[in-house]
Amino acid sequence: MRRQTTRDDAVEWRETEDGLRPVLRSGKVEVVWAPQEGSQQAFLECPVRECLYEGTRGPGKTDALLMSFAKDVGRGLGADWRGVIFRRTYPELGDIIAKSKKWFPRIFPRATYNEQEHVWKFPWGETLLFRPFERDSDYDKYHGHAYPFLGWEELCNWPTDVPFTSMISTNRSANPKVPRRIRATANPYGVGHNWVKLRYRLPIPDGRIIGPVITDAIERDGKPSHPRVVVHGTLRENKILLHADPNYERSIAAAARNDSQLKAWMNGDWHVVAGGMFDDAWNPAVHVVPDFPFDTIPKHWHIDRSYDHGQSKPFSVGWWAESNGEPFEWEGRIFGQRRGDLYRIAEWYGWTGRPNEGVRLTAGQIAQGIVKREDEWGIRRRVRPGPADTQIFDPSELREENEPVRSVASDMEKAGVKWRPADKGPGSRVQGWQQLRKTLLAAADPMREEPGLFVCERCHDGFIRTIPVLPRDDRDIDDVDSDSEDHVGDEVRYRLRAPKAKKLEVRVIE
Repeated sequence: MRRQTTRDDAVEWRETEDGLRPVLRSGKVEVVWAPQEGSQQAFLECPVRECLYEGTRGPGKTDALLMSFAKDVGRGLGADWRGVIFRRTYPELGDIIAKSKKWFPRIFPRATYNEQEHVWKFPWGETLLFRPFERDSDYDKYHGHAYPFLGWEELCNWPTDVPFTSMISTNRSANPKVPRRIRATANPYGVGHNWVKLRYRLPIPDGRIIGPVITDAIERDGKPSHPRVVVHGTLRENKILLHADPNYERSIAAAARNDSQLKAWMNGDWHVVAGGMFDDAWNPAVHVVPDFPFDTIPKHWHIDRSYDHGQSKPFSVGWWAESNGEPFEWEGRIFGQRRGDLYRIAEWYGWTGRPNEGVRLTAGQIAQGIVKREDEWGIRRRVRPGPADTQIFDPSELREENEPVRSVASDMEKAGVKWRPADKGPGSRVQGWQQLRKTLLAAADPMREEPGLFVCERCHDGFIRTIPVLPRDDRDIDDVDSDSEDHVGDEVRYRLRAPKAKKLEVRVIE
């Protein structure tokens, strides 16, 4: 039988008429496919249940994902060895399906592929399915199923971790001899950059192919997670590809749409700002400023707050100080030199510590938390009502009979927090992103005459973590992908679109 080789086989690589090919020194068995030394080999031999194969474009991640299932075909597991490989849509599955058709018939001559069902069936009973997973609700199709092998191709294409984590419950088998394996591939560039980076604590240390095994992670249900590990691959390892196409690196460079995408594709760089909306505008060395004390803010600066509501999804509260042109100094640095300079001086991001997962506080609890924070910071008397999502002013349908009409806004006002409706008129969303880009670019202009936007270091969980990686919508490049973690972005654009205060010389209430 033609077969995939293992590390113990005496395989060497020789130049043939078909290119660089693996060959057994004994010559007794045809070698159809063998892992190349380095990340491919490490990925196939990984004993950890969950493994991410990430890195540059071109190290052979897709082939390795297929073979991580195929290596246990024909080894006595039969129908118990069942797997599924996901991409977001069926069209995106085209490449991996094509590669499976290239290799599987040669390795397993009696294997068959059903074009309608998109499933491989092997002569010993094993099956491998290819499926799209576009929406969180797609999990309902698989609830109760058992897939000892779960594969995810290009993990950063999913905006949140919900599809991935929900399917973990299906990674099981009634046969104790069957391994449980979760395998994924990823490149840093994509809408899911943020959650993938957080889940796998990327990047791994420089110079390493295999990262440290993560054993202390907690899943959404609060229970300890199974161990997970990362394998890092680079194009330089793929001698077969570079032998066949020596100019492949140039092709990648030519296809990259921006510098961040180039760094992600060529270097597997997880420090890039991946996604597109503010890639060329964000510079943390300029935009992130030290946490100056609240009592250093000049008394005639305007201080207010903005709000985007959420319960199952995060809510976002941002506190802002707008300069009236009167600068102040802190630790040798001058702030507010331009009238209209806007500083995000504090924030409260209502998340569980997992991307895009809210803490489910009531409107009253959020308002109480706002009041408590403003009291502790000593700015309670100075903060003016700012813009909030207009939906919070809609009457609630969840009220008891004969109870007064309620809304999120009215519940918060009872607790001492008032808001003004944000501008959500036609075109306001795109115009808000344009204003955010404009103020970020203005802040970075060394000869600037326009006001800029700056963020205190304490605003890490919300603004600094999510704004720089907001991706463009594939269908409208002037808008942000609404499936991404855009709650801070919405709250920020509410503030930027708010009418300017009539006077920046605001009196302090005694």
